[in-house]
Amino acid sequence: MHRSSPDRNRVHPDGGTIDQPPLDVMSETNLRPQTLAENASRLETVVQLLNQPALTRVYVYICYWGPVTAADIIETLELSKSTTYEYIDSLVALGLAERDDSTRPQQLTADPLIIVEQYVPIVITPTVLHALALQEINDDVAYFVDRHGVGKLIAALRGAGLNFAGKTTQRMIANDIDVPAAEGMTIVHALLPALAVGQQRDPYFEHLFPDVHDQIDIPYDFDTDRLNPDRSVVDGE
Repeated sequence: MHRSSPDRNRVHPDGGTIDQPPLDVMSETNLRPQTLAENASRLETVVQLLNQPALTRVYVYICYWGPVTAADIIETLELSKSTTYEYIDSLVALGLAERDDSTRPQQLTADPLIIVEQYVPIVITPTVLHALALQEINDDVAYFVDRHGVGKLIAALRGAGLNFAGKTTQRMIANDIDVPAAEGMTIVHALLPALAVGQQRDPYFEHLFPDVHDQIDIPYDFDTDRLNPDRSVVDGE
């Protein structure tokens, strides 16, 4: 797994990023046994994120909108104070978030992470984690994961990106990932927030969509400058 340097992926106020990271993360250096051993604990933390969508939702929020405070998380994600601090403590303990004790109120940041499996085509980026976290607030995503699992959700996310790039249809996606047509069409729209925010704020978005990352056309106006990364805003509302 590769973790970016903090200054290389900071988001400009206009939504752009400073210096997109290189695409080739599977370098000889990264594949050294020493490096892999050092990163082993990071892989374990990602497994925990995949199994705890509520915790993942807080991680994604800090990652995309940091530095933020605990009060920001409480207000934006509508969590209780005790739950918020429990999640913050967990993320810090896992090494996924950092506290800045020099500020009052305390500021929290989280670097974006990426996992690229070399032999099986699996990519985990903040966009993927955001899609997973949506099951906490979106019944369609929760239903899909319950019926088909996280793997097919990631496949559906990839399909949704291809669909909004004009490369495939929703029925074709459902057929490709072997789910009922109605469920395939529903999940494509349910994953729009993850695509919209990821397109603007995930520095590894191009890893997930190397062929169409610049062609994905989100059909709604998502106000990604608002504090809630899960909230979509349709034009005119």
